[in-house]
Amino acid sequence: MSELVDTLIEDERWHAAELAAAAERACRATLTHLEMPTDGFEISLLGCDDARIADLNRDFRDKPTATNVLSWPSEDRAADDAGAVPDRPEPGPAEMPEELGDIAIAYETCQREATEQGKDFGHHVAHLLVHACLHLLGYDHIRTEDAALMEQIEVEILATLGVNDPYV
Repeated sequence: MSELVDTLIEDERWHAAELAAAAERACRATLTHLEMPTDGFEISLLGCDDARIADLNRDFRDKPTATNVLSWPSEDRAADDAGAVPDRPEPGPAEMPEELGDIAIAYETCQREATEQGKDFGHHVAHLLVHACLHLLGYDHIRTEDAALMEQIEVEILATLGVNDPYV
């Protein structure tokens, strides 16, 4: 079994939170739930702080503020019809896996949100990683029908990880 998520830790607090292992579990659970192979794909993950994610948010979204998680799909996989399932990418060979895209996650914002919402930090991080992985696969929440589909899938995946529905 090859590594699905290539994790770079810039903020040392992510080591104690075991971000690399959490990301591997969350992203594998996402692909498994969608009946996709977990080999033949690669995701790059940056575990950073609020300052770094604010810079990324400014550079890529013209929003100069910190956020919890950002994702950059390697290609547009979104479905044309609202509420439709996106096309699934094909895995690459082991020596050249298909790149699904990049994710960045900020420690302080995740910690603050978990505290404010009375959620376990690890569960909140798992939710954000599943959410970001789904974005890499073409799921989104801009249109109402797409949001409903994405949230339903998130809840189902999180249940397999022992995480309660984050939307209740």
